[in-house]
Amino acid sequence: MRKPEEQSARSMLIAAGINLFAEKGYASASVREIVKLAGVTKPVLYYYFKNKEGLFRAILDGAAEQQEALLAKIVNAPGTALERIITLYNLIYQGMEQNRHLFRLIHNLVFGPPQGAPAYDLESYHRRMVEAIKAIYVKGVMKGELARADPDEVAIMVTGLTDFCFHLCRVGGGWAGRPPSVRSIKRLVQFSRKPLSFVVPSIESLAD
Repeated sequence: MRKPEEQSARSMLIAAGINLFAEKGYASASVREIVKLAGVTKPVLYYYFKNKEGLFRAILDGAAEQQEALLAKIVNAPGTALERIITLYNLIYQGMEQNRHLFRLIHNLVFGPPQGAPAYDLESYHRRMVEAIKAIYVKGVMKGELARADPDEVAIMVTGLTDFCFHLCRVGGGWAGRPPSVRSIKRLVQFSRKPLSFVVPSIESLAD
């Protein structure tokens, strides 16, 4: 177990790396800038992460671990499928509010121009989300809550539509957009016992 001061130094480097990678991109963020923002020296960064690439990978691995824990919690939570999906996206919005630079970093890596960053399986974030939605949907079908359809198609459709809302509200709005209301999310992922239907919320409804 790390000593408190060691944990603090490591955490400060992680936070500094997130902020600078999100703001400047991987290639443009120097080790000198990172350690200056963290309030430590270069040897401290090399001790914990070996180099800038090690810090970068530690940041993305940490984000993956947080996502995995969140998804496991929601998939196994009580409640209907719709309630769990709404809870999942509410928690994601909370996470976006609390970790804006981290979400900006990942978004820039996925959708932005090349940054000269080391190769990383960024698609794994999307795959985990799709698999979680799929698991929630399958459980809902088994309980008779939802109409039967192709689980993979349902998971990809719901994930894609809600991701669009995230980017519209957060990235398109310069991180000042308001999240969709619970009513809007219900409309987006509403499943009926009859034919399966998805209703995309209007842009106006995202701000109600």
